[in-house]
Amino acid sequence: MVGRRTELAELRRLFTGRSRMVTLTGVGGVGKTRLALEAAAELQPVFPDGVWLVELSPLSEGGLLAHAIAEALRLADETTRPMNEVLAGYLANRELLLVLDTCEHLVDACAATVRELEKEAPGLRILATSRRLIGAPGEEVFTVEPLPVPEAGAAAGSQDDAVVLLAERAAQHLPGGEAPWAELAALSRCLEGLPLAIELAAARLGELSVAELIERLDDRFAILGQTEKVVYGTEPPWHQALRTAIGWSHQLCSPAERLLWARVSVFSGSFDAEAARLVCADTHLGPERVGGLLAALVDKSILTWQPTGATERYRMLDTLREYGAGWLRRLGEEHELRCRHLIYYRALALQADTAWMGPDQIEWYERTVADHANFRAALDFCLGEGEDGTSALEVAGALWFFWLACGYLREGRHHLDHALHRFRERSPARTRALWACGAIALGQGDLDTVARLGEEFRAIAETASDPAMLVAAAHLGGGRLALSGAPAQAAAVFDASPYTQDHGHAYTGARFLLWTMRVFVHANLGEFTQAAAAADALRAECLKRGERWALAFADYVRGLAACGLGRLDEAADYARMSLAGKALLHDSIGIGTAVDLLASVTAATGEGERAARLLGIGQRAWDLIGRDQLGVPELIAAREACERQARAHAGDAAYEKAFTRGRQDGLDEGIAYALRRH
Repeated sequence: MVGRRTELAELRRLFTGRSRMVTLTGVGGVGKTRLALEAAAELQPVFPDGVWLVELSPLSEGGLLAHAIAEALRLADETTRPMNEVLAGYLANRELLLVLDTCEHLVDACAATVRELEKEAPGLRILATSRRLIGAPGEEVFTVEPLPVPEAGAAAGSQDDAVVLLAERAAQHLPGGEAPWAELAALSRCLEGLPLAIELAAARLGELSVAELIERLDDRFAILGQTEKVVYGTEPPWHQALRTAIGWSHQLCSPAERLLWARVSVFSGSFDAEAARLVCADTHLGPERVGGLLAALVDKSILTWQPTGATERYRMLDTLREYGAGWLRRLGEEHELRCRHLIYYRALALQADTAWMGPDQIEWYERTVADHANFRAALDFCLGEGEDGTSALEVAGALWFFWLACGYLREGRHHLDHALHRFRERSPARTRALWACGAIALGQGDLDTVARLGEEFRAIAETASDPAMLVAAAHLGGGRLALSGAPAQAAAVFDASPYTQDHGHAYTGARFLLWTMRVFVHANLGEFTQAAAAADALRAECLKRGERWALAFADYVRGLAACGLGRLDEAADYARMSLAGKALLHDSIGIGTAVDLLASVTAATGEGERAARLLGIGQRAWDLIGRDQLGVPELIAAREACERQARAHAGDAAYEKAFTRGRQDGLDEGIAYALRRH
């Protein structure tokens, strides 16, 4: 961060005073996001419940705004309550700062959401960045100005922020590392102190001297202003210096670089080189050239390179993406590129579905999380302008594991409900989406929807006489009975299906979901020996596949069985194994159930205070889920029994202190504590 000390001090004054919401506004490229992030970091000690960043640029419609906020808060609510109501309830007694970044395309949704949240959550403060005012009650507008530049004739060596930033960036690109102060001052004036314009210009200093750069920019101010009007049809809402710097950077790119810049604008969030090659390459832009062109755009500060473990990804600032999208429209390629984008992410979703119950599960989890924004964009396109029902159903249905196992039930339900309502003609894609939506409704405890979708799915499965589909139908029907408090009836439905046999890929996920529920029902019925044997069989199948998600659930039930049989050390080991597996995938339900089991075992061994803290950690997970113990009577009874034991061993005062500490722990910190033996 260069400069901005005055702005940061003023923001700190506003948020330590009475301000409920401050909107940073200003032209594109002025540094609103960077200032917001720096202010948030400095304000963190002021807010006991933290500072949370919500990136809104990947969203194309306001219907998912509340989901994005919940996702940032790690609020994996899996009920069917309206998400704004869930957020308001969660935030009601908390003191935290939400940073809503890039709101201009969602101002109406932002205004409505902020209005509702502020009414219910007096401790909530909001810092927004937007080119447009949001219009929420009590909104204070803070205009972010360009960095100060030295006046013409100023004494050499003055430390104006624009010159300092330009000097730092120039040192990265100039062969000698430095440039004369007078030339840097003149260039910063030419660029009017806009940080993004400075970044783009500095990226050219390896090719041109500062003096040459000033001359060329001066020559192009008028010309490029006209070029922008051609691209957009109307004057874009950017400062002339930024338009000039972006347009000049664009003109100095090679034709192939300009074409790739335009084409990668279809990606939302970040993307990798493989996606860029498969979506953007054709006879005009050979696939073998894409890797080099991406590197060239990084060198020119058009793209940002992000190494992410085993791979690397690229991002583009919104202002530069908008510029590329304008050129893509002018080229007449926008619809074609969005179709290519959809084709690629549909194939990726289907590939992930096929591979999910196998050894690469963690890698696929990381990949789908990284491409979450692109899957959203693909679904928005085929549910909107693209009008592609088959693709919408295929993508939403294939991502069942992402919605269900990785904490995105509400968003999955949003997309699946929309697709199933819009596209009613029977097809394999629609049938698959029916099951996926039913599985998510089961996870939400929406048993009426499970019954309705399950009946429709079973009718199709019986007509098809497909054993894999019959297993999937039994998963929905038996699962509904299990969650309704009828475990014996659920067991009968499960056992009437051939779930222990492998029927191929189509509904493998349903098979393992049914299998895990059957093992759980054994434990609920007090059949602990059978539960242990069934869990061992499930574990063996998971280990053979290299699968982790169902394995962690099998570990959990194996722990329940060991606890029921009085083998407490064994039960604790299995509970920790389950917790470690579920934590890898951020499976909120799995985390909550595993910690509750570990608390029960700990209480049974007489460690009342440790059990109380574990119950607090588990409660934090259930708070994020929104439905304690999923409403399952057996789990609720076990939790109540654990609390009674822990209170008896620790005493009420010590219990309350330890429970409160566990509930106040960050979830990651709490999981780390639970995984330690002592």
